[in-house]
Amino acid sequence: LGVSLHLTTIPETVSWEQLRDVQFKKKWYPEEGVVMLYPHFGNSVKALSGKSIRIAGYVLPIDLERGIYVVSRFPMAACFFCGAAGPESIIALKFKRLPYKFKTDERRTFSGTLRLNADNIYELNYILEDAELQ
Repeated sequence: LGVSLHLTTIPETVSWEQLRDVQFKKKWYPEEGVVMLYPHFGNSVKALSGKSIRIAGYVLPIDLERGIYVVSRFPMAACFFCGAAGPESIIALKFKRLPYKFKTDERRTFSGTLRLNADNIYELNYILEDAELQ
């Protein structure tokens, strides 16, 4: 009959509370000569690794020219970069294709594949690959 079935993965809605299942320990990074927080992800966060998720938060532009954004549990005035929250409260957005330029503190929902990062100090601990605006 030539019938084609297209199966799509429905992203699991994840809360910021779920992403708090991580503990941080100070670790010396000799290549940069700094002490940074090293994540030890809990089992519930590890279970989300590589899965399609959806999460809502506040958009924080990092580099508008290059289209680099993060989604944060908190608005800019209370976010990780301002010292008011932990690194588990932000996710780097790696867009499939950038939908448009976002404004600071826009409340948006994104989906994509969650990648956990413990070892690359030049990236965030949570990364949303193939991110799309919902």
